[in-house]
Amino acid sequence: MTDPKTIQHVGPQADTVLAARSITKSFLGIVALDSVDFSLRQGEIHALLGENGAGKSTLIKILTGVYSRDAGTMQLDGEEVSPANVGEAQALGIGTVYQEVNLLENLTVAENLFLGRQPRRFGLIDRREMRRRARALLSRYGLDIDVDALLSTYSVAIRQIIAIARAVDLSGKVLVLDEPTASLDAQEVEVLFSVLRKLKADGLGIVLITHFLNQVYAVADRVTVLRNGKLVGSRDIDGLPRMDLISMMLGRELQQVTRDHQASEGVMPAGDAAIRFTDYGKRGSVSPFDLAIRPGEVVGVAGLLGSGRSETAFLLFGIDRADSGSATVDGRDIVLTSPEAAIANGFGFCPEERKTDGIIGDFSVAENIALALQARQGWAKPISSRQRRELANEFVRQLDIRPADPDRPIKFLSGGNQQKAILARWLATNPRLLILDEPTRGIDIGAHAEILRMIEQLCTEGMSLVVISSELEELTAIAHRVVVLSDRRHIAELSGSQVTADNIMHAIAAPTRTEAA
Repeated sequence: MTDPKTIQHVGPQADTVLAARSITKSFLGIVALDSVDFSLRQGEIHALLGENGAGKSTLIKILTGVYSRDAGTMQLDGEEVSPANVGEAQALGIGTVYQEVNLLENLTVAENLFLGRQPRRFGLIDRREMRRRARALLSRYGLDIDVDALLSTYSVAIRQIIAIARAVDLSGKVLVLDEPTASLDAQEVEVLFSVLRKLKADGLGIVLITHFLNQVYAVADRVTVLRNGKLVGSRDIDGLPRMDLISMMLGRELQQVTRDHQASEGVMPAGDAAIRFTDYGKRGSVSPFDLAIRPGEVVGVAGLLGSGRSETAFLLFGIDRADSGSATVDGRDIVLTSPEAAIANGFGFCPEERKTDGIIGDFSVAENIALALQARQGWAKPISSRQRRELANEFVRQLDIRPADPDRPIKFLSGGNQQKAILARWLATNPRLLILDEPTRGIDIGAHAEILRMIEQLCTEGMSLVVISSELEELTAIAHRVVVLSDRRHIAELSGSQVTADNIMHAIAAPTRTEAA
């Protein structure tokens, strides 16, 4: 087999459009990038990978004018450039689209596309011309939509394409995409990838930041890996084994975190179910379901987007109040009227939307970790700053939260370390039941493996867990049972050796009672 290091692209991809050399950047004496090289060719999709904290975001922000570099050079089409801000980068030809689309939902599609550069006639905005240009621009991306409609009326996938259309129209040489598929389903991802392939064929250079390796192999031509602020290497995707790429990212062999379901068939946690939900549901949210959970058991929840996965979590944690059925803990009836009631009964919940629902960004790591314990204790009895610090130091050490500074605002931590801090918040309450909604979404491979190992450890210690995940392999690795949802109904339950990705997919694809009728 040809060594992938020696494979060279030919044709337009051999032309370098963007070249960064020896890029160095420090923040308050902490080195974020240490003499990093990066290059991008015309007509290339180049994936930028690395664990959280590897330096990906810092490099991108330097390339796009958000940060200034401390050292190094940057060339665009062979000419040295130093964009001082995003506007200058766009004028040079470098556009960016972030995971949270940076457009205005209260404006129309056309207004978003041409915001700040609207066509004018007699000194006034020429809305007819703006609409014409908007339709013409979007037609290049296969979109035939109402450009007079508010952006908020369209799906996340459509907004992503609109944002890309604006960025390319503003720039036209380089497009940087930061986690563009994090909120998309499989069909939407393929629509987006078809757009990227077209832009690639048109000669655009595309930088793709993602945590999904299957997507890297599906769409990228080349990959650059950073680790701890340093360049590990750049490789062509053709002929690059997945395990080699993972080893580049981690700097060590990835330890597989899986359970052999065949070997453990029939081996379930001992004892009766301590937590039960019977005929539990809410009209318009989730149809009534039964769920019994043993101590030390991991119950997985699977289903497509919109199937009712998160809605199930909201019911279990009292965010939504059930209008049918009952809940018991150790045979004692409980009423989950609010998250406070759930916490009082020993429940914890890590939400899917970490940044908006999980953390208070301006609060310190210590303050975020103490939130659930404070809520259970009552706000009339505040936890002292000394207690918060001791609590935080304990979990920073246990979970290896980086940087190990409990006073640092949590918004400055990487996604994986924010997730660890949220887990620490609930572990501090020693919960009976911990509900995790997409616990590894949007985090790097290293943190992913650590969190899966943590789930297994909590299970061995007797904690009950409900884990919601769109990653089927993740569920097969950790779950004793998997509940499958479709159309906001609990339609199947798999256990033991039945818990395989194929069986979960078959259950999801099976007709619901409504369809069968």
